[in-house]
Amino acid sequence: MEIIEVKNLAKVYNNGGVETRALNGVTFNIRKGEFVAIMGPSGSGKSTLLQILGLLDDYSHGGFHFNGQDIKSYNSSEVAKIRNEKMGFVFQAFNLLPKSTVLENVKLPLLYSDRPESDWDKLATEAIEAVGLSHRINHEANQLSGGEKQRVAIARALVNQPEVIFADEPTGNLDSKSGQAIIEIIQKLNQEKNHTIILITHETYTAEYAERIIRLLDGKIESDVKVENRKLDGKSFVK
Repeated sequence: MEIIEVKNLAKVYNNGGVETRALNGVTFNIRKGEFVAIMGPSGSGKSTLLQILGLLDDYSHGGFHFNGQDIKSYNSSEVAKIRNEKMGFVFQAFNLLPKSTVLENVKLPLLYSDRPESDWDKLATEAIEAVGLSHRINHEANQLSGGEKQRVAIARALVNQPEVIFADEPTGNLDSKSGQAIIEIIQKLNQEKNHTIILITHETYTAEYAERIIRLLDGKIESDVKVENRKLDGKSFVK
């Protein structure tokens, strides 16, 4: 089943009467449980596409369906609810509260959910365990390494048990060893928990952990291909 369907998607910015097309007629589908990497040079439209797919920005023209429902049919409060409960976000800059503990940071999305407060600690602890960080659960974020901070960010994205995880350059601020560990965690979440993953990256090595790579250029899809020799836990295999 398709979880995301976009057709002729366009985003036009208007600055002082000057129009700039960040996206120009993008069409593709993503099925539930798929791991897709979106690549492209700076200015190609990949960040704009992430913002739209993650319901953080609106589009100008075209169509966008999530779980078979037209996004335009929802009001702003319904969109916010979908974003918080069905989607998780991991950013390059971590976006953690430095003086709050790992547990407190991971619980943040639950403040805006319908889940009873009595379940918050359990849900957050399970998410922290999933990224292998239980031994740091009571440490403040500013006491962690870069790789550990990104694990906290992933746990925070997981805590509401979302259908889709958006990862925006999640290895961009990390050394190669930490970056590989992070992308392997993301791949494991896809394979073992069946989360749909949409990864924005400029690194070919990182993208090859995905099943499929969509490349953007000048706001259009340049290519959309399956990864033939996909990486798995540091190894490669032909699917």
